[in-house]
Amino acid sequence: MVKRALSIVILAFTGYYIYQNRYRVMNRILGNAILRRFAVRSLMGIPGVRDRMMKTIFTGPSDVKDL
Repeated sequence: MVKRALSIVILAFTGYYIYQNRYRVMNRILGNAILRRFAVRSLMGIPGVRDRMMKTIFTGPSDVKDL
């Protein structure tokens, strides 16, 4: 019982620390080429993310008005 409670507390503190330093953690992870490649490959494997990304990259600005 105590061991399980201690595990939950440690997990909560770890999650809090990662949340507080999330940008630093992301910079550290994405600074590594292998991990960056894995992250991009994983995100692009999600159809909704991939479609939105491709639509954003390959479409022109839609709110440009002729002067």
